[in-house]
Amino acid sequence: MSVEKELQKRSGSTCELCGATDNLSVYEVAPSDSTANQCILVCNTCKEQIEDAEKMDANHWRCLNDSMWSQEAAVQVVAWRMLNRLKAEGWPQDLLDMLYLEEDVLEWAKATGEGDEDEDAVKHIDSNGAVLKAGDSVVLIKDLNVKGGGFTAKRGTAVRNISLVHDNPEHIEGRVSGQQIVILTKYVKKSN
Repeated sequence: MSVEKELQKRSGSTCELCGATDNLSVYEVAPSDSTANQCILVCNTCKEQIEDAEKMDANHWRCLNDSMWSQEAAVQVVAWRMLNRLKAEGWPQDLLDMLYLEEDVLEWAKATGEGDEDEDAVKHIDSNGAVLKAGDSVVLIKDLNVKGGGFTAKRGTAVRNISLVHDNPEHIEGRVSGQQIVILTKYVKKSN
């Protein structure tokens, strides 16, 4: 029996994370030996967000409130990893506090480095010392002349859905007046 057929039988042909029934495919939970025990059946929405943090929709993952209790270790591992990615939202931390994984399953969940508090990670800090994350909204605290843009971004301008410049902790990117610009973190404050 193929891995996909085994997973369809195990899951009742539903996404093992959110319960969707359309566009299902096999997702190998790294590190994986490609057996059904180390794979899960997921929908396109879940798979896309697991593989691309930029497309993350925190509300979609409220489904983990149910699926984290799965008997399948592979489902538990993915639930743990996604809750760790989202813990800045608040509610995922509560679920993580409730989630119990056997030692070997927790070891597997941590095998990719997910959930590690990396001391060497580049941290983007705003003018007040708050840590900025991709997708946050910020407010400019000073008028900024946009080089090459021909305009001034005014103090108090909200910049939504920022992205981080991964190799420079002093730079973020955001859209102001329809243009994608680089902004120094010392000129912004995180908004709620």
